[in-house]
Amino acid sequence: MLTSTVVTWGKSRLTLTWRPGSELPERELITSVHGFCFKDGELLLVNLNDRGWDFPGGHIEEGETAETCFRREAFEEGYVSGNCTLLGSIVVDHSENEQWNESSRYPKVGYQVFYSMEITDVHPFGGEYESSERRFISPEKVSAYYPKWNAVYQEIIHEIERKS
Repeated sequence: MLTSTVVTWGKSRLTLTWRPGSELPERELITSVHGFCFKDGELLLVNLNDRGWDFPGGHIEEGETAETCFRREAFEEGYVSGNCTLLGSIVVDHSENEQWNESSRYPKVGYQVFYSMEITDVHPFGGEYESSERRFISPEKVSAYYPKWNAVYQEIIHEIERKS
């Protein structure tokens, strides 16, 4: 059974559905790449200058693979590196989004690819990119930091726990 939830991002109503697996969506349909990074059982959160507490992630740059993108984002935002595992993707469906049209920035149905990272190196935090700090927390406390936490993200954490 797939886990789905309806969210409101800004003025947009979207359906998010978790799709586990090791197969990447088509490159042009990947809207962003994210992941959950762990060190000694604790989850890395980064305080992003424009969004508050979040997990590392961002848009793929030209010439990058999804994994290379995630590794770069984890370093730029959290100053960590480590071993990555592809977990799957979130299907981001704009079918019920009245704000969406053919000229919208994102496809009607796009994908956010998710990885997990077992952190091997915690580098000195520099704050040179878009984050002002990092914090390692118990995964059970994530909703206290991240108000947009939802059932799909929780299912991804369960996926990581199942693979551990």
